[in-house]
Amino acid sequence: MTKHVLVTGGAGYIGSHACKALRNAGYVPVTFDSLLTGWEGAVKFGPFEQGDLADRARLDEVFAKWKPVAVMHFAALSLVGESMKDPGKYWRTNVLCALNLIEAAVAANCKQFVFSSTCATYGDQDGVLLDENARQLPINAYGGSKRAIEDMLRDFGASDGLRSVIFRYFNVAGCDPEAEIGENHEPETHLIPLMLDAIDGRRPALTVFGSDYPTPDGTCIRDYVHVSDLVDAHVLGLKWLEDGKPSDVFCLGSGTGFSVREVIAKSRSVTNRDVPIIEGERRPGDAASLVCGSTKAVKELGWQPKRSDLETMIADAWRWHQSPRFGA
Repeated sequence: MTKHVLVTGGAGYIGSHACKALRNAGYVPVTFDSLLTGWEGAVKFGPFEQGDLADRARLDEVFAKWKPVAVMHFAALSLVGESMKDPGKYWRTNVLCALNLIEAAVAANCKQFVFSSTCATYGDQDGVLLDENARQLPINAYGGSKRAIEDMLRDFGASDGLRSVIFRYFNVAGCDPEAEIGENHEPETHLIPLMLDAIDGRRPALTVFGSDYPTPDGTCIRDYVHVSDLVDAHVLGLKWLEDGKPSDVFCLGSGTGFSVREVIAKSRSVTNRDVPIIEGERRPGDAASLVCGSTKAVKELGWQPKRSDLETMIADAWRWHQSPRFGA
């Protein structure tokens, strides 16, 4: 029996990697994407349906056509700085579109839902190793909108029997080891691709935003997880639901934090090139430190991250960076 999975944002960075993982696990991923931030060239592993999550009629049409067994929801606006300047855009786009998607899924009797949430729901909790039970205190509209969707999923679980797996993940990095797909945001805001752009001259320099945080070297500390490991967890989350297990929340991270300066130093050893740097001011909404303190996904899902050491993540990103990229 063919099992279709509706992947919203499947033309984006994480969504396209999820589609490859689903295809490799025997599912047929159906990408639903507006191409506002995604790339049609990244849709390589299953059918493509272009559409906007705000368009309920289009969603109903796609659910009726493919009859998916589950939804994987990645589509969202995700720029922290932008969410500080224009919170309404994030509440409208992320929350209202998620509500539309959830209601369409329930109406189509598609009641297995894997949701891409974020550690940004925790806000800035200095020195705390964050797990599933940590307080959610978002400090920007991006994190707030994701927390609201988590609440929404719980409410529809109570009212309609929708079962969900929520993944709160930390900083996603790296690219497909085979370089079929990769990270190609426009504009780019993630540290590692910005750093690699500066190394090979695609941009003049890497701006380090803030050097006066309460961390050992004054720069922000983040926990990085390889995108291939991350999407493997999503497939395990789907299987968790297919096995009839209840809704649950899992954090995904390596458990180790690296400062911006530590990432820069590692990139030098991986690429054998220097990184031109500009010292900038702090960005509003940036937490000083976000590090995962949970092994729940390992213990309960059987998740086994294989590529989430910093050297491998940078090396895989560098390989993709040097290849012909869609949209480039």
